[in-house]
Amino acid sequence: MNDFERLRGRLFGIAYRMTGTATDAEEILQDAWLRWQATDRTSVRDPDAYLAKTVTNLSIKQLTSARARRELYVGEWLPEPVLTGRPELDTLEVVAERDSVSFALLLLLERLTPAERAAYVLHEAFGYSHREVAELIGTTDANARQLLSRARKRVVADSRREQTVDRTAWRELVDRFLAAAQSGEIEQLERLLAEDVVSTADGGGKVVAARNPVVGRTFVARYLIGTLQKFGAGVVVRFAEANGEPVLVAESPDGLTAVCFVEVGPQGVSELRFVMNPDKLAFAATQLSQIGGLTDLSW
Repeated sequence: MNDFERLRGRLFGIAYRMTGTATDAEEILQDAWLRWQATDRTSVRDPDAYLAKTVTNLSIKQLTSARARRELYVGEWLPEPVLTGRPELDTLEVVAERDSVSFALLLLLERLTPAERAAYVLHEAFGYSHREVAELIGTTDANARQLLSRARKRVVADSRREQTVDRTAWRELVDRFLAAAQSGEIEQLERLLAEDVVSTADGGGKVVAARNPVVGRTFVARYLIGTLQKFGAGVVVRFAEANGEPVLVAESPDGLTAVCFVEVGPQGVSELRFVMNPDKLAFAATQLSQIGGLTDLSW
């Protein structure tokens, strides 16, 4: 196995955590591979550091460009989901803790500058030292420490205290949530939602989706039931895992239509995040095709 293939999992992990999109991560790896092919290997003392630095710099460049494009994005922007939890889907399991690719954390990382995000990802997710981070992003040791310190403070300030998900309890609640939504029982559905529940959908202007978050128990319940009644015919919903956490995956006769991240709290379902933009589902759809599709899911 050559150096690039040996490091592919780590390189993809860096690029994905940096950009929040699997599509961009794949493009970055392709670019890095082309550069690696054109490199005089005899001049490379440490292939691991060389390739990590290449991918980090390409990710910073891509993220800087993406920031400008996202200002024109139609509706809410959410990261791209990557399916996990199966041996065949080990893209994000090669290195680091699952927490480092949680959907909530990827959203928080969007608030960092590209350099802060690089410092945070490299140190927190991949265990690089301050000196190594400095070398990878091309700065001083002192500046790398400052970048990481600022990133940590912003992530901690913006994050809520996360608790380990009890998957059995999560499944039971979400089962009841699905049944109520599909049956159109609005009062029953409201009882399963937190008072300040928020539903966010990312359709990218390419499918019908709310362009602004829907907030509040009554509004979210009506929105969900209305959407299912209007667009739910032929849609099959199953449980799966993405970004290391349990999710709902929806498929219509035309293919994968949504991945929904469901957060629960003491009052019930507290947050719903629907990734519906077909472009952002392409990677997950490819993953599903590799394992035989939704009918074979057994997370």
